[in-house]
Amino acid sequence: MSTIYHTRRKKTFEFLKEKGMDAALLTSPSMIYYLTGFRSNPHERFLALLLDARSEEETLFAPMLDAQAASEQGTVDTIIPSGDTENPYEKLKQKLGAAPASLAIEKSNVTVDKAERLQDVAPGARFEDLTPFLEAMRMRKTRDEVERVRLAVETIEKVMNHALTHAVVGMTELDLTAELEYQMKRFGADKPSFDTIVLAGRRSALPHGTPENVAFQENDFLLIDMGVVVQGYCSDITRTFIMGEGTAEQEAIYEAVHAANLRGIEAARAGRTLASVDKAARDEIEARGYGKYFTHRVGHGFGMDIHEYPSVHGDNREPIETGLLFTVEPGIYVPEIGGVRIEDDLYIKEDGTAEVITTFTKHLIRL
Repeated sequence: MSTIYHTRRKKTFEFLKEKGMDAALLTSPSMIYYLTGFRSNPHERFLALLLDARSEEETLFAPMLDAQAASEQGTVDTIIPSGDTENPYEKLKQKLGAAPASLAIEKSNVTVDKAERLQDVAPGARFEDLTPFLEAMRMRKTRDEVERVRLAVETIEKVMNHALTHAVVGMTELDLTAELEYQMKRFGADKPSFDTIVLAGRRSALPHGTPENVAFQENDFLLIDMGVVVQGYCSDITRTFIMGEGTAEQEAIYEAVHAANLRGIEAARAGRTLASVDKAARDEIEARGYGKYFTHRVGHGFGMDIHEYPSVHGDNREPIETGLLFTVEPGIYVPEIGGVRIEDDLYIKEDGTAEVITTFTKHLIRL
């Protein structure tokens, strides 16, 4: 039976033959899931998908303890398990037979140790990087993928709503983080899609700070950046609140970020450049006098991983295409006051317009 996984592997075989590559060996768990339907965290154990273009054979190498799950979840007929005391590279060498002249790999995922072992498996082989092809294929999401993301977004927005009723002056960043991650599970998430960020007061000016045992105080900014994995796909949302009334300066910072978020979303249209999204948001913040406090790109692609291609920054002149899924998350981080970030998840629909999947309000909320 043909599945989306068979189709993806077929496209990969076609690419290998077109480029004259003998075989491909994929080793990142998320890419193996993308091509087979089998999701696993092998830790230090060997997990790999071999696509041999010479014979069109497909072989999944999996840890012995995952062999049954691989056969039930995966769509590859041949599965070769390896126990903890076995050498999986010997099994790979046997399966390859004659050493390939070229072997396509994910260079960004291959350590020096793996590279040396692969040189022993395929002596004399030329190693090609398959990552750009895989990223380009994976970058354009199907409607099924987007629906899974939507479930993840709906889940994390329930958690964000819980934060509104739970966060109070005197609670610590770590207290709220623990509560929110507990609620993620209660609402049906598989796991957080990244380490939850809860930052208050001046610490909210740390774009990717780590929650600590710091209590919320009156008039603090409260920045919450979090996401979950549901059915193998991620969500990513950031909202910023004020504990109490706050100040006129805090409100001005918030409104600058809010306006920049809207400008970035307006610029997200098929045919325009990814750089234009960053520029639209950045220009708004600069016009309001906070340009030097916006210190990162405006967004990133995501899907099965929380950070995927493309990177949405001011130097990326690649065109926006239908099927892209990425964040728009401008921020202002003033060390002596605190930081504000507002992050939404966007999908570029078939008509070229942007669908904002996140629905949580962006109007300033005082807790």
